[in-house]
Amino acid sequence: MPDLLIELFSEEIPARMQTRAGEDLKKRITDGLVEGGLTYAGAAALTTPRRLTLAVEGLLAESPTIREERKGPKVGAPDKAVEGFLRGAGITRDQLEERDTPKGAVYFATIEKPGRPAAEIVAEVLEATIRNFPWPKSMRWGGGALRWVRPLHSILCILSDETGTQVVPLEVEGIASGDSTEGHRFMAPGRFSVASFEDYAAKLKRAFVVLSPAERAEHIWNDAQNLAFAAGLDVVEDKGLLAEVAGLVEWPVVLMGEIDAEFLDLPPEVLQTSMKEHQKFFSVRNPKTGRIERFITVANRETADNGATILAGNQKVLSARLADAKFFWENDLRVATSDMSQWTDALENVTFHNKLGSQGDRIRRIAALARELAPVTGADADQAEKAAKLAKADLNSEMVYEFPELQGLMGRYYIEAAGEDVAVAAVAQEHYSPLGPSDEVPTASLSVAVALADKLDTLTGFWAIDEKPTGSKDPFALRRAALGVIRLVLENGLRLRLDRFFDSQLVRAESAIHDALPSENVEDLLQEIARHGVFGAAFRAVREKTGDLQAAEFLSLEERVPDVSDDLLSFFHDRLKVFLRDEGIRHDIIDACIAMEGNDDLNLLVKRARALNAVIATGDGENLVQGFKRANNILTQAEEKDGVEYSFGADAKFAETESEKTLFAALDAAQDRIAPALEAEDFPAAMSAMAGLRAPIDAFFEEVQVNTDNDIVRRNRLNLLSQIRTVCSSVADLTRIEG
Repeated sequence: MPDLLIELFSEEIPARMQTRAGEDLKKRITDGLVEGGLTYAGAAALTTPRRLTLAVEGLLAESPTIREERKGPKVGAPDKAVEGFLRGAGITRDQLEERDTPKGAVYFATIEKPGRPAAEIVAEVLEATIRNFPWPKSMRWGGGALRWVRPLHSILCILSDETGTQVVPLEVEGIASGDSTEGHRFMAPGRFSVASFEDYAAKLKRAFVVLSPAERAEHIWNDAQNLAFAAGLDVVEDKGLLAEVAGLVEWPVVLMGEIDAEFLDLPPEVLQTSMKEHQKFFSVRNPKTGRIERFITVANRETADNGATILAGNQKVLSARLADAKFFWENDLRVATSDMSQWTDALENVTFHNKLGSQGDRIRRIAALARELAPVTGADADQAEKAAKLAKADLNSEMVYEFPELQGLMGRYYIEAAGEDVAVAAVAQEHYSPLGPSDEVPTASLSVAVALADKLDTLTGFWAIDEKPTGSKDPFALRRAALGVIRLVLENGLRLRLDRFFDSQLVRAESAIHDALPSENVEDLLQEIARHGVFGAAFRAVREKTGDLQAAEFLSLEERVPDVSDDLLSFFHDRLKVFLRDEGIRHDIIDACIAMEGNDDLNLLVKRARALNAVIATGDGENLVQGFKRANNILTQAEEKDGVEYSFGADAKFAETESEKTLFAALDAAQDRIAPALEAEDFPAAMSAMAGLRAPIDAFFEEVQVNTDNDIVRRNRLNLLSQIRTVCSSVADLTRIEG
């Protein structure tokens, strides 16, 4: 079985495209080979800045001969039908065979597809792959029609086995395949032939090319750590930068340089970001002071002066970049320490969304909501409002304009420099979190209040203008914002009724968007919502207080806000199902808990769901659900048939069997345990008491016929089933449990 080696050699491929290109090459070639009838033992793709390489082991020397039998039309069928079958099968009439079947004589055709040499199939697949390669961006050069990420110079394509090496013949836009490649552009120019993958990899290394991206990355990281360790310093780990730099060089040479003393007092994050974004340098930190004092750069060649000239040039360019950063830093500090309102006022002219107003409008909404949330998180309301008003001030700073990824972090520095409380300054950095499922969740009460307000304002605002996620589209990252709220609430153990805060922020957004309520009355309504907790009652209270307002002025808010709020809560429940999936909690179990009162209190909902999940996982819990469903089905059918509701009046004196009497006693005992457990939110105890009903319910159904001929006994038993439903439904809606 031969091995296949392919190399597509070109000008430098952008580092960000290399990994995906290697995967695409492997998939397209191997899929094409298998489709052509060639199986293989293994395949691996490798990339450098100038080459895509694929090595396939244990390839079949030729595709197998395939014999296929096809059933055709009946004997005596119209000539057109027979001719169509002949064309489809690629045979002539004399090759047809007549066979008797239960439905009469039928034509059959045996089609034989002879095997093809591997080289022939490889050539077809590789040419199609090159011509249709899915580069994110590509170019044409010269007068040819071929598109590639950068000009393609050569194609190496060979099949090798114990008998020797064969070049797979093909030509693409004047580029003929061969068995040769090139080494390092500067250190080993010129072409050389290879006979196998092992020969190829060894000769490339002698020609100063490390073929494996993982090997290049490991070499860079080890050398960087050794250089830093020798100077008593640490390299700041950055896996993304490491992967990118490994894709920029074929022969990595690691060098360490110094940062001019005048820049060492810049915040370490500024130095790190500037060097990473502009120069692709690693930062080297002094572990004693936390300052960034040196940098690591990776050259693509060895030099006679051991990289001194390269370092000198890099340090010169770096100093120019850091001079800009220092200028931004000093200018921003002057603004922060004199009058930060310059920045916050300027946000009035920055549009957040054309339907939701400016960043200034949004900050006012966030600040108002943060004040309302402060008691829930344990923060001071005045500080929460102040922190929310300052949290996004750095968006107008020069440093954040240059490096947007530093938003929040620079705000923390500037707010501290302005003399504000450290906790207020921390909010600027922490209120954006969590940004993803692995991001840390803020725990400081002020940061949690503003982070919640920020995300809830985003969600309610876009729900108010009906810009909700659809399918896979979520341009405003609303799913991420909802997950952020869920994690903030659960991981900080917060108890809050989300629906009440939805209503509050929707009133602010809707009033501004639709001019539905005079601004002087908005706060009155919000205060009533906070006081009553019931939306309708809040409107009635404001109407009574402001009798001169017409009903029409309330109509938009009173009709829209509850529906929008309910829809947003459903969205949260859907995100919660995704969040709890990693714990192994099924959707139907969460649905059974969502159906209960207080489903906008996420902590309460999750405690109930976890307890129910634990019970359902036991034999008692699983069988109890089946018994409950049986009771509920019998009861529902009887109520529909009789046109009455059997919801009270079950009396133990009408019990005829021991199992009935036992069930009466068990239900009373369970109810006595469940009610105080639910009051205390001890859901495991409530679920345990409910699961204890499994045995008496099973015994009841084994011994008793509910729909007996005695009407009094039947009615009593149906009311007993109603009692089962009532007791179990006080814990969770078991009708929603599947199976």
